[in-house]
Amino acid sequence: MENKPEKISKPEVDVFEEFLSRPPQEKYLLRLFIAGNTPNSNRAFNKIKNICEEYLPGRYELEVIDIYEQPEMMEQEQIIAIPTLVKKLPPPLQKFIGDLANTEKVLLGLDINYYRSN
Repeated sequence: MENKPEKISKPEVDVFEEFLSRPPQEKYLLRLFIAGNTPNSNRAFNKIKNICEEYLPGRYELEVIDIYEQPEMMEQEQIIAIPTLVKKLPPPLQKFIGDLANTEKVLLGLDINYYRSN
């Protein structure tokens, strides 16, 4: 019996073509909202910094906003929980709440291409 290749649906083809058409060096603008020097804030900062250094070296700007020092930014960005990471660029806008412990989830949400080593 001959194995036939699996058919790829039109939406999957569109997603793949969109991926291939992207500029290879998209810049990321990220804002991390924290509440002072707390363990959760520190974990979130360290986690996103490590992700950026590993997957986006030289292609990101990370702004850290302490809501105690800049409370107006929390309202402006409609932040409801801390810590929160906001991906401003490239579109679409994304928000991640928590200490960013799940690297794979963060990478998928940021639309960062990576290879799983399973």
